[in-house]
Amino acid sequence: MEYKKVAFNFKDIQEYQHDILIAELAEIGFDTFEDTANGFDAFIIANQFKETALNEVLIGFGDELQYTYEVIAIEPQNWNEEWEKNFSPLIINEDCYVRATFHEHHPQYKYEIVIDPKMAFGTGHHQTTTMMMLYILEADMQDKVVLDMGAGTGILGILASKRGAKEIVAIDNDEVCYRSAIENATLNEITNLTSLCGSKETIPSVDFDIILANINRNILLDQISSYASVLKEKGTIFFSGFYEDPDLDMIKAHCAKFNLTYVDHKKIGDWVAAQFLKG
Repeated sequence: MEYKKVAFNFKDIQEYQHDILIAELAEIGFDTFEDTANGFDAFIIANQFKETALNEVLIGFGDELQYTYEVIAIEPQNWNEEWEKNFSPLIINEDCYVRATFHEHHPQYKYEIVIDPKMAFGTGHHQTTTMMMLYILEADMQDKVVLDMGAGTGILGILASKRGAKEIVAIDNDEVCYRSAIENATLNEITNLTSLCGSKETIPSVDFDIILANINRNILLDQISSYASVLKEKGTIFFSGFYEDPDLDMIKAHCAKFNLTYVDHKKIGDWVAAQFLKG
């Protein structure tokens, strides 16, 4: 598969700007990012690259960023080999072990998850995924019907299943993620996870006990009404993919319009995950 690389160089960029830009680039098809000395490289499948879409994202930052970028066609590579070099096993809360197929099995952990991410987001290493996994480890998942929005590799739904969830619907608008969730569910012998490709319009008319949504602030604000419409009374939503200031207050205010009450939140670095209860 042929890829293009967009090599960004910044005069100065704050961590929060770096993370927001990457999140917005992911929304237009970029699926891999590598930090460099003066910025980062963003990769996208060649036939999905549209420079007009890239410039629309950059224009949104106004004068906040001073940057240059170069678009480079890159030779086909063994992408699995590339991420294998950088994917190390992860332990969460001392009882959840996340590894790839080429890592050693460690049966002493209560929950072991095998993930082959390929080009899909979600190995547990990013702060947002880690916090969502911590919430899943704390919550009562037994016999719950769970919706996982922006599912990526399917890691959150897989953990929910291992924690006793009865049924998981995993939705992502990226074809690679959709297929990745299916493959990873099979790797983990999970038979109660259904992977769907799409966005809020793909959410089935099911009463969900728990909703997981690790996306970004703007998409969450757009989709909260859809989540609320399929969440049972007293059901729980766990959100992540945004910052404490100003994002959390914006999400609290919007959730209140749909009878979703703030419970608490977690924070790692600049990132936040939050829990809301319906009713």
